[in-house]
Amino acid sequence: MLALLIFAMMSSPLSAQLTPDRLYFGVGQRVVVRVDVPDDFVGEPTIKLHDPRTLEVLHSAAAAKGRVDLTGLFPTIWSDKSHKVMLAQLYLDSTATGSPLVLQPLVTPNIAARVNPATMLVTQAPEGDDSRVVFEDDRLSTRFAKGEIASAQREEVVFSGLRVYIEQEVVMKTTAGDIVFRMRPDAAPNTAYNFMHLAHNGFYTDIIFHRVVATLADGRAFVIQVGDPSGTGSGGPGYMIDLEKTDLQHDFGVLSMARSADPNTNGSQVFVCLSREGTEFLDGRYTAFAQAVSGAQVIRTIAAVPVDADDRPLDPPMIIESFTRDAPTLADREMPISAKPEPETDFTKVEPDR
Repeated sequence: MLALLIFAMMSSPLSAQLTPDRLYFGVGQRVVVRVDVPDDFVGEPTIKLHDPRTLEVLHSAAAAKGRVDLTGLFPTIWSDKSHKVMLAQLYLDSTATGSPLVLQPLVTPNIAARVNPATMLVTQAPEGDDSRVVFEDDRLSTRFAKGEIASAQREEVVFSGLRVYIEQEVVMKTTAGDIVFRMRPDAAPNTAYNFMHLAHNGFYTDIIFHRVVATLADGRAFVIQVGDPSGTGSGGPGYMIDLEKTDLQHDFGVLSMARSADPNTNGSQVFVCLSREGTEFLDGRYTAFAQAVSGAQVIRTIAAVPVDADDRPLDPPMIIESFTRDAPTLADREMPISAKPEPETDFTKVEPDR
């Protein structure tokens, strides 16, 4: 379904960079990457695998200029049973150089469904008092704890290989200014990749922010929503992706997927959170997958536009274009924005919808 991020992944203006031979590597295969270093570099390049959250070095190995096999340097890539995303960073004389590579394990999805909270059985009832969104592993764990099933394990979780690409940021150029988002593939890898695919291939071009809810009825700052080319609030990319389990909390500047009542109707519509207080209740029910690292005032400006009774801006701000760019080294990455906006308008809608 997703096109390769050919340009972003396979070419780089940097003189020193790790570049994968291809996007996908089946389990057990050699994961070949190219190590490019300046011609005048006389030392020994090093590759380190990092935890993307803490940036802790998990493994380190000396490399060489040219094509190298990551699985030869790091056999744990295939033997590690945690199946967590890792970042591979190139070092020259102990200095992080070039963008990291994202190493995303390909595993059987953990599917979400609406369930009856009393029985933990799947229901077709609309989300609300009579149902809630629960992921398969949580549903089975609850039923196992109640003695209703013999095991809490999902029937089959298959590790198929790796998706390997140069880490990307997404720049969202709007009529109010630029917002730069750092993807969080460690939190929601498939959702982050879907968004990068759309941004890289021109989907977010001349699209309005069709919904702005500056505050909830109790004054808590809520969201600004965008991503529908039709501008109606019901459009999308022509396909849907499943809700993805994430532990990235909704907070100011966090980017998350909008959807309909069915949890597995994510596509292209996204919302930017305006506060932790106003969006905390969305945790676990919507997939947060990126964090803004610049553009706090742009977000505030969009949130302050006048809207009608249906939260539709009277003069909608617009994404002029979005594009991907290579992320900075791990040593140079920016912290997510944390300043909170001062909402000026009060509305009562309480969930990102379509």
